Amino acid sequence: MTALPIIVGMGGINAAGRTSFHQGFRRIVIDKLNAEARQETFVGLATLMNLLTSQDGKLVDQDGNVVDKADVEQQFGEEILAGTLIRKIENEHFDPDATPWQQKLTMDVGDQGITFETRARDLPKPLPRTWKVTELEEKRVRVEIAGEIEVKHDSTRDNPIKAAGQLPTGFKPASMYNSRYQPRGLQATIFGAADAIHSTGYSWNEIADKVSPDEIGTYSASVFGQTQAEGVGGMMQNRLKGERVSTKNLALGLNTMPTDFVNAYVTGNVGTTFTSTGACATFLYNLKAAVQDIQAGRIRLAIVGSNDCAITPEVVEGFGNMSALANEEGLKKLDGNGIADHRNTSRPFGDNCGFTIGEAAQFIILMDDALALELGVNVLGSVADVYTNADGIKKSITAPGPGNYITMAKSVALAAAIVGEESIQQRSFILAHGSSTPQNRVTESLIYHRIAESFDINNWPVAAPKAYVGHTIGPASGDQVAMALGIFAHNIMPGITTIKKVADDVHNERLNIATEHWDCHNMDVAFINSKGFGGNNATATLLSPDVTLSMMEKRHGKDKMASYEEKTVAVEQARATYQEQANNGEFQLIYRFGDGTLMDDDITLSTEDIGVTGFANKIQLPKNNPFNDMI
Repeated sequence: MTALPIIVGMGGINAAGRTSFHQGFRRIVIDKLNAEARQETFVGLATLMNLLTSQDGKLVDQDGNVVDKADVEQQFGEEILAGTLIRKIENEHFDPDATPWQQKLTMDVGDQGITFETRARDLPKPLPRTWKVTELEEKRVRVEIAGEIEVKHDSTRDNPIKAAGQLPTGFKPASMYNSRYQPRGLQATIFGAADAIHSTGYSWNEIADKVSPDEIGTYSASVFGQTQAEGVGGMMQNRLKGERVSTKNLALGLNTMPTDFVNAYVTGNVGTTFTSTGACATFLYNLKAAVQDIQAGRIRLAIVGSNDCAITPEVVEGFGNMSALANEEGLKKLDGNGIADHRNTSRPFGDNCGFTIGEAAQFIILMDDALALELGVNVLGSVADVYTNADGIKKSITAPGPGNYITMAKSVALAAAIVGEESIQQRSFILAHGSSTPQNRVTESLIYHRIAESFDINNWPVAAPKAYVGHTIGPASGDQVAMALGIFAHNIMPGITTIKKVADDVHNERLNIATEHWDCHNMDVAFINSKGFGGNNATATLLSPDVTLSMMEKRHGKDKMASYEEKTVAVEQARATYQEQANNGEFQLIYRFGDGTLMDDDITLSTEDIGVTGFANKIQLPKNNPFNDMI
């Protein structure tokens, strides 16, 4: 039998808020929620954004006043809505109206020249040819300059790109644990991984004790590494700024760090460790590896994720100079009113002028169906498979190609084989890459149109989370997975409310690209699609909780499912406890710095197995020759 990878937990953070318990999804569709869910969402965001804190079971504002949950929206609703989703770049990242840079300046010193004194050790090497140096006392020198001198002077510029999908205003992961000057993306990784684990209703050790240590895996990556000053940003900039490169800059900037941080500081994993980078499809690339390992029986438990927090002047300028990002001039031209709408810069499948960068960390917990049954965990959905295909020969490395036709067609065909043609025709939807570029809206919609023709699908719902949270690069398809699970749970299909209408060149004859959120019936399948730079195409087939539970019952029988249902009661209580704590701002971040460090003496060896201190089960060593027919 092929094991079915079940999604039993999810966590993280993006511009819409916390991922667990669908907070981020609820923020996006806030106007479609019932009163109870709406209130819970506003309370959770208020504490996430440090507008309120929980003290002795009561919510308290920054002035120490007690605030009733029913009054949170009235008092803080406008601030919460303004401080989430895509918005003008906040000074925490950089000032888009006055972005720092070094202006080159050539000065003619005139007939009198320039004379100054300094310490001898501060002289540049080699000396400029126009400098004359005279030694003075106490290791000082006098410098006389004639002719011209070139200098670089601190300056600012008006950045043409001013909006991004930023983490909620006031969210400070560094203050939640001893972050030790770690880059923002790794702080978000610690938050996201812990959030995902707690959302299962179990501690990590409680789950891990049910399997062998080598049946656990961590699959994660970032695309840019960590571009802030604490990571590769510092390594690249510090010497040019007259500062030293730290011992941490290079190491913390590696794109493997999300995986390494989860292993070393969150789970203590000694099993499979995996990092794959596939541009905008990075989350799905890592998900594919985990899914294949679970299906093959190599692992039984996985944490899968990605982070990118790269809202820096350098990254923004890099994309901007490729004409990839929506800029002020383009937005003003689109709307024709001389105003750039920073809330609605990302407009998938509408009249648009480029994508909007975002930041996020997204993680999910996967396990095989037998382990899910044994533990009674909550089933959020399952992953039937993930397909990745390249584009072949290109003229431009960033241009789209045929690979996405292959990934989408395979995913839809697989779903039809599992749930039947009627399900994909009536109860499936697409979480589109939807980057918000003029080229993407045409090429991606054409793929969906042609696939819909092939499988006789009409009015195929298409949602696009980048309209709300921006393009988070590595974790972008994790944002899409989170939205898909929200749709399964709430039966609300998010429209693309940042556009007034679908663009005329979009191939939407068979698609339902709505401009408003709408209530949908129970869905069976979600297709998570990603089109990455360089030809990194990926599509995942996600099955709904109802479909997943039905498949589990068919495989394991009604008696085992009845036992499973009994176990879910205690698990749901634990999940509800964490949900309440998280909504009150009590996130219980897991950061095991040096806690349980393993030494040589913690390993016991025999010809049969390996024992590791702290793990309940031993690792069995291979005994069979897999190539017996070749010997």
